[in-house]
Amino acid sequence: MPHADTPEPRSRLAKPFDPTPLATAVLVLADGTVFRGQGCGAEGVAVGEVCFNTAMTGYQEILTDPSYAGQIITFTFPHIGNVGVNPEDMEAERPAARGFVLREPVTGPSNWRAAQDFDAWARGHGLVGLSGVDTRALTRAVRRGAAPTGVIAHNPDGAFDLADLQAQAAAWPGLAGMDLAQAVSTPGEPRPWGQGAWSVAKGYAAAPESGPHIVVVDYGTKHNILRNLARAGARVTVVPADTTAEAIAALKPDGVVLSNGPGDPAATAHYAVPTIRALIHTGMPLYGICLGHQLLSLALGGKTVKMAQGHRGANHPVKDLATGRVDITSMNHGFAVDPDSLPADVKVTQVSLFDGSVCAIEAEGRKILSVQQHPEASPGPQDSFALFDRFLAMVKS
Repeated sequence: MPHADTPEPRSRLAKPFDPTPLATAVLVLADGTVFRGQGCGAEGVAVGEVCFNTAMTGYQEILTDPSYAGQIITFTFPHIGNVGVNPEDMEAERPAARGFVLREPVTGPSNWRAAQDFDAWARGHGLVGLSGVDTRALTRAVRRGAAPTGVIAHNPDGAFDLADLQAQAAAWPGLAGMDLAQAVSTPGEPRPWGQGAWSVAKGYAAAPESGPHIVVVDYGTKHNILRNLARAGARVTVVPADTTAEAIAALKPDGVVLSNGPGDPAATAHYAVPTIRALIHTGMPLYGICLGHQLLSLALGGKTVKMAQGHRGANHPVKDLATGRVDITSMNHGFAVDPDSLPADVKVTQVSLFDGSVCAIEAEGRKILSVQQHPEASPGPQDSFALFDRFLAMVKS
């Protein structure tokens, strides 16, 4: 007789050990590539452009950035969810992204500011998630596929019709030619903005009730743009993306900010560019950020192009051509200004040190400040905060 501590022979085990858990979520690219893993966030199916973000912090700010409308975000940093979420770090009222892909499973929050578990928050906002994926391999696939379309699906039963999901991904038209700004813009009437800068234990300061009046055209603005304008001393009013130049002028602004936002600038240009050109004609000080920078470039006579994979992260070096200064910046864009299309009186003043793409322009004889990067960060470095002060100084001059 075998000793009591002797294990049963493997042949007598009722069920062999399977180290591979059931896949409860998949990402299917338009070319048929499949990534399997564990579902998190909301159950369901979402289709969009697959991109990647290299930031090591700020996943809540990234997912609530309206510029991600129509996109599925791959986080290259493996530990997502470990600081939870809180109401102060929202960059919009709700997420605009379609879904997200992670390397590691979502862990419970471990941060004194956490108010909710990330997984529960994503589920409540309808964000479909997938974890347990080799995000390095997926990032390489995105780079090769030039921002491919894909479908992310989460089903606890593990049943997926991969052929149907691939067909959905292949049928989605992509962001080129798509205007998404109005879908994420401020609805209704112009509204005043009430928050200033954040500080520990105090939260957000109140925005000033006096000072230069800045109207922000909301193509999908992040809240931290508005907070930084208030921090710099501005009284801020936010208006919808399709607001006319006449309606903006009626608010008696001292300057106008053209915000960030999602989609193809050439598509948004149909209603945005006539407004911007009318504002340029009045001599109004203008500040373009990201999509706003691209729309301003179109209004000045330039063109925009779809990038192969875009810039999305918090470590992007930008060089000022006049001073040689290099700032580390946050970026989130899939389109760029074509430098060869700009007229002679519009000059490129800053470029990306990653690929030489346009990061800022200036227009001769006009009060225009225009940058591709996100000077408000959130998440990311604060090297470019001074641009808000520079714009306010331009307005006051």
